[in-house]
Amino acid sequence: MDMTAKAPTIEELETRRRELVERLDAIKRDYGRGLDKDFEEQAVQLENAEVLSEIARVTAEELAKVDRAIIALKDR
Repeated sequence: MDMTAKAPTIEELETRRRELVERLDAIKRDYGRGLDKDFEEQAVQLENAEVLSEIARVTAEELAKVDRAIIALKDR
């Protein structure tokens, strides 16, 4: 374990938070477009939906961790 690693600052955490929110927004926009009219494209979209869902889940988990870290730093 690297003991010289520094804890992230509030500014770094807020930057990461914005990135995560943007990622979740992009996923929501992608879902909002619905399925393509082309059946082959629909098949690809449906295959990708599971992966996209997992990315959204992991992103939301990380966002929650970042939010907790920001709160912890502000409460110091």
